[in-house]
Amino acid sequence: MIISTDRARRPSDFNRQQVRIKGDRFCPFCAGHETKTPPEVLAFRPAGQPNSPGWTLRAVPNKFPALRVEGDIERQGEGLYDRMNGVGAHEVIIESPDHNDTLASMSEVRVADLFFAVRDRINDLARDPRLRYMLVFKNHGEGAGATLEHTHTQLIALPIVPKRVHEEIAGARRYYEFRDRCVYCDIIQQEIATATRVIISTEHFLVIAPYASSFPFECWILPRRHSAHFHTTPPEAIHNLGWVVRTIAAKYDKTLESPPYNFVLHTTPIREGELEHYHWHIEIAPKLTRVAGFEWGSSFFINPTPPEEAAQFLREANPD
Repeated sequence: MIISTDRARRPSDFNRQQVRIKGDRFCPFCAGHETKTPPEVLAFRPAGQPNSPGWTLRAVPNKFPALRVEGDIERQGEGLYDRMNGVGAHEVIIESPDHNDTLASMSEVRVADLFFAVRDRINDLARDPRLRYMLVFKNHGEGAGATLEHTHTQLIALPIVPKRVHEEIAGARRYYEFRDRCVYCDIIQQEIATATRVIISTEHFLVIAPYASSFPFECWILPRRHSAHFHTTPPEAIHNLGWVVRTIAAKYDKTLESPPYNFVLHTTPIREGELEHYHWHIEIAPKLTRVAGFEWGSSFFINPTPPEEAAQFLREANPD
């Protein structure tokens, strides 16, 4: 990664596409439009019948899935190449019945519900022996890839482990073999000691601007207690995660004027046991710069805002 101090930018210096919710009376995710989605696979509903109003959160299969549950994998080779059927699952977790809600505006309890729903869906999908990895991500705003503006998170259950996940876990394993310690646990200890890149610190989580971060104002949410699998996170930590995610989303809105962003949950493949060398975490990156030819050709990312400065801006932001 290249931290370009010659291009150093304050939050107000970025040309970004601000997320503005315009409203859409035909939105399939709004309350009262339950028939416009496939039948729900999970709902938090104080009152009412399944697939009807009265819910606070719904999880439904994606109407246009990247992968489908039906069928067999049928791996086969074609000369140098391998292919398989697009078997898996693609679900959407609709975090609120209110079209205007965002993670920054929702209560911490409601944001925590998102992560309870993610945990529940991972545990349910893990019963399918064909599935090996659960990719959970959020595209907030059109600039981050969202096709519908109503707040939602996606879960794609894959029949293979993605290459990037393999590489990340392999790197963590090499560190553990050399030092006999988890690299993420070491990062937590070092960041607490130096404090310059810490944004939020709670009993259960540390939020940092990672050293030599790829993107300006990128942050990582790291559980303080070592755990390889997100879906084993205890309820008290998930409640705290709701507050942490709501707070960092509100800090982004305050500091960067409601930017589009992506978040991705990094967790251990579902068929693996409790790994001593890997540590689940969430990575969040506002869409403030573009990936161009240099990044594509070199895999180096140019970050114009040092993470220490980004952390200070976010740490000092008071969204309330």
